Amino acid sequence: MPEFRLYNSLSRAIEPFAPADGETVRMYACGPTVYNPAHLGNYRTFLFSDLLRRALRLAGWRVNQVMNLTDVDDKIIKRATEQGKTIREVTDPVIAVFMADRQYLRIEEVEHYPRATDFIAEMIDLVRRLEQKGVAYKAEDGSVYFAIDKFPGYGRLSRLDTRELKIGARVAQDDYAKENAQDFALWKAATPEDERCGAAWDSPWGRGRPGWHLECSAMAMSILGETLDIHTGGVDLQFPHHEDEIAQSEAATGKPFARFWCHGEFLLSDGAKMAKRVGNVQSVQDLRDQEVSAAAVRHFVFSTHYRKQLNLSGVALEASIEAVRRVGDFAERLASASGGTPALGEAALEFRREFDAALHDDVNAPRAQAAMFVFINQANAELDKRGSDDASLREARDAFGRANGVLDIVPDRQDVDAALARWVDSQLAARKAARAKRDFAAADTIRKALEEKGIVVEDTPQGARWKKLR
Repeated sequence: MPEFRLYNSLSRAIEPFAPADGETVRMYACGPTVYNPAHLGNYRTFLFSDLLRRALRLAGWRVNQVMNLTDVDDKIIKRATEQGKTIREVTDPVIAVFMADRQYLRIEEVEHYPRATDFIAEMIDLVRRLEQKGVAYKAEDGSVYFAIDKFPGYGRLSRLDTRELKIGARVAQDDYAKENAQDFALWKAATPEDERCGAAWDSPWGRGRPGWHLECSAMAMSILGETLDIHTGGVDLQFPHHEDEIAQSEAATGKPFARFWCHGEFLLSDGAKMAKRVGNVQSVQDLRDQEVSAAAVRHFVFSTHYRKQLNLSGVALEASIEAVRRVGDFAERLASASGGTPALGEAALEFRREFDAALHDDVNAPRAQAAMFVFINQANAELDKRGSDDASLREARDAFGRANGVLDIVPDRQDVDAALARWVDSQLAARKAARAKRDFAAADTIRKALEEKGIVVEDTPQGARWKKLR
């Protein structure tokens, strides 16, 4: 099996990867901030994390993964204040939506889903350690800040020159008093709004709540230990969130916080980053409403490498719907086949090799999917020969099954049937319009396209009827 290699954002290079203990990958994935349902841009990152998790397991390692649920931060408090609710009343329903969306998209359940509010004691302890190390200080209002000039390695993940930071730079995201505009909050003094919505806790520095960056460090190290094998998240979290995680974690422990940092690129909508504030957000519920299957979404997301931007469009989704229909048809044919040929077994072995090589090459999902479709074409040609080689058939089924165990792009039968029916109906409507215009060439082209997919059309006095022959 080829060496497993991953791009490490910390080194800006593809490096050989193996878990530190040789057996279990300790992996942390930045999860949703649960003030509002996650949008599809968020889910691209979560789907990459799912793909990576499955690829690591296929490589022979166990995975112990944490995905946090950020259930206290400025946005949640603002939402709770606006609605006259507690933060729990805001976040509980959003977490329920997230779990339902995750299941719909076939994102595997990970080992740990910690809520930030369940780790307040651990966060306070981490701040104490940073105070003892001399890298944290209490401001006049009771907030506690991390002094980035006391941490020499600050900025190495994002390649940030701290001298270039200006007052008001995103490094802070706070309106609290501090010694240096560059410093970030570890613990925020409670406001009346915090108290009213249940977002304040007792601490050695007075009533307050944790800073956003602190939450992830405390949860990650409490569950997985002081050094992670892999930390994942969207590229937009690289600075300041992940930069600050590194600073506070390593300042406290004196150890590397994460050996590998893996960042997924943006999902674009009409060429712009998908984000709530620009109004181009699409949700998983939107996909359900449009009857887009999880298999099609996964195929679409995996059609572009995770380190490249991906543009969402109706055309691209339709292409993925058609692609997974082919995958589903093949899966059914392979399952019902009575025998294979020696060439089928050879194609399966080559598919296995190419698929593994793709995943081990920085989780190259587009290459892995391409290998699957090459195999489907080869296998269909061999199954047409109606051979009797049982061993080759078993090899083909095993190779296809293990690959789909990672990609998970075989659609449910009802999803395939619904998508096919919608497509056929649209083609028949176009054929009817062409015939009304006496454009018989266009009508014939549509008929041939239908036949290529095994669709036979019968023209009746009541209109066109169709059936699928294969």
